Amino acid sequence: MIAYLQGRLVFKDPTYVIIDVGGIGYQVKISLQTYSKIKDEEQIRLLTFLHIKEDAHTLYGFREENEKRLFLQLISINGVGPNTGLMILSSLSTEEIEHAILSGDVGTIQHVKGIGAKTAQRIILELKDKIAKGGTDSTSSQLGFLKSSNKIREEALQALITLGFPKAAAEKNIAQVLKKTNGEISLEDLIKASLKTS
Repeated sequence: MIAYLQGRLVFKDPTYVIIDVGGIGYQVKISLQTYSKIKDEEQIRLLTFLHIKEDAHTLYGFREENEKRLFLQLISINGVGPNTGLMILSSLSTEEIEHAILSGDVGTIQHVKGIGAKTAQRIILELKDKIAKGGTDSTSSQLGFLKSSNKIREEALQALITLGFPKAAAEKNIAQVLKKTNGEISLEDLIKASLKTS
């Protein structure tokens, strides 16, 4: 098992990064939470989880321990795979997810693309005790960086398509969010808001 990767950040996208470790480039899938915390660092260290299937070995990366722990808890639930786990962590912050689970807020979890009522209830039922015992003391900074509206729109669109949205739906969601915010929004917040718009 690969516990973490430390090396040079070669490429960064809202859905994945490429890290050069001793001349080998590792492609690592990340959530928006991790993306927003990486900023533009040259050297990077990500905690990782290696998911092995018959046809693929996929690395998932996390900036913070509590995000990785929550991811592992989420994917332990029947019906929640690694990509769905990453989608949940991209749509809501670790604190929002934990709060929703502890307060039994099915609606918040159900707002995530691909999560139905039954899966949301299962997540709450199976993780409530684990999260109540664990407790986190993290503080999340939601600061992104403003870019020109067109570039940000393109990057957000690419991220949503990568996350499985049809292009037309992704464009519509982004347009709705930009209309509400007059374009004054960071890339992370734009993607998050677009994930919640349906």
